[in-house]
Amino acid sequence: HRASTMAMSSALRMASGCGLRAMPSTRVRFATTSSRTVNVRAAVVNAEPVVVKREDVITSSPANNVTDHIFEKIGYNLHKRADHPLGIIKAAIAEYFDDKFGAGVFSQFDDQYPIVTAFANFDSVLVPPDHVSRSPNDTYYVDSDTVLRCHTSAHQLEMLKGGATKFLVTGDVYRRDSIDATHFPVFHQMEGVRIFDAEEWESTGVDPIVLAQGELKDTLEGLARHLFGEVEMRWVDAYFPFTEPSMELEIFFKGEWLEVLGCGVMEMKILEEAGLGDKRAWAFGLGLERLAMVLFDVPDIRLFWSDDKRFTKQFKEGMFRAGGAGMTKFKSYSKYPPCLKDVSFWLPKEGNSFTENNLCEVVRNVAGTLVEEVKLIDEFENPKKGLTSNCFRIVYRSMERSLTDEEINALQDQVRADMVSKLGVELR
Repeated sequence: HRASTMAMSSALRMASGCGLRAMPSTRVRFATTSSRTVNVRAAVVNAEPVVVKREDVITSSPANNVTDHIFEKIGYNLHKRADHPLGIIKAAIAEYFDDKFGAGVFSQFDDQYPIVTAFANFDSVLVPPDHVSRSPNDTYYVDSDTVLRCHTSAHQLEMLKGGATKFLVTGDVYRRDSIDATHFPVFHQMEGVRIFDAEEWESTGVDPIVLAQGELKDTLEGLARHLFGEVEMRWVDAYFPFTEPSMELEIFFKGEWLEVLGCGVMEMKILEEAGLGDKRAWAFGLGLERLAMVLFDVPDIRLFWSDDKRFTKQFKEGMFRAGGAGMTKFKSYSKYPPCLKDVSFWLPKEGNSFTENNLCEVVRNVAGTLVEEVKLIDEFENPKKGLTSNCFRIVYRSMERSLTDEEINALQDQVRADMVSKLGVELR
């Protein structure tokens, strides 16, 4: 399960989403209570803002697995903040495409509605019906037919049907995942798509797949140089359900090979479904957090969600420099001490209520961004009891202040209680 999930996660990292058409941005307002509403822009023809209420995402459906911790992240729009690291990287990529193809040739979309149908999220990009990524262990379900998008490519088919031919799409995406310094259940992707007409390959006498793949590689190698400077690159064959051939671009940066993005020539089935069977296309996708952590030396993904001025004041619109040459990097402020809590328990004999992702959701919903890591440190079988024991270490650490024993003990007590009531484990 872990291997197949990782393979699909790699595929979904490449998928970065689309929308119907460009719409004016709206100022997002949000409160801090669980009953707050969020204004976001819908990926529909009308340009009226849509209010996302708590009951829109946390429903009475038996399939619903969205928590308040996740709901409260909807509408933050970190990628739309000009002075935020993610906004800075997004702008640098958009600048490159304007320079290479001409200003405005690639339309930019960053306001797509994050609640989508399961069909749009999976079937429209050819994810197999039995794939593990459809599991509620991996995806946030609003109900059995509706999800928080796992990738912004969930809007791709609709956008292609709407007539978009060259576009960049940026948005927040949601996935149930582990807890550590590089993973967060909400992160941000950017995707690019470019459609070719038959006259483009007929006029050159080049096979359309060869033409699309050649331009794609040239474009993305140029993007890598724009972001990282003059670096060694290599292409690695990959598998994504929505492109063939599929590739990943890696660069040698700071002494190691780094996967930058995934890409490929779009599967004809997607184009045919969009009424574009006589066209060809390429697509790519990348994660903004991954790039920002490397380029700005940000050590923990949770920092991107911080409003601490010691973090936010270090980033300004226009500060980006290729490869970081001459660019100010993040300077860590005081790193507060961690608080480690271990919890040992017997796994349930029956059912699938316990998974590591489910445990992480329980911990996140109690502790939010105060949890730094959840890690399995021991596991053994008891043949006499016919039970399996796990011991997980939960690391609590605030990015902004020292935590007290009293508040951590209260959090840990609630985590332990929720593990019993929600996951069916027997504490040891």
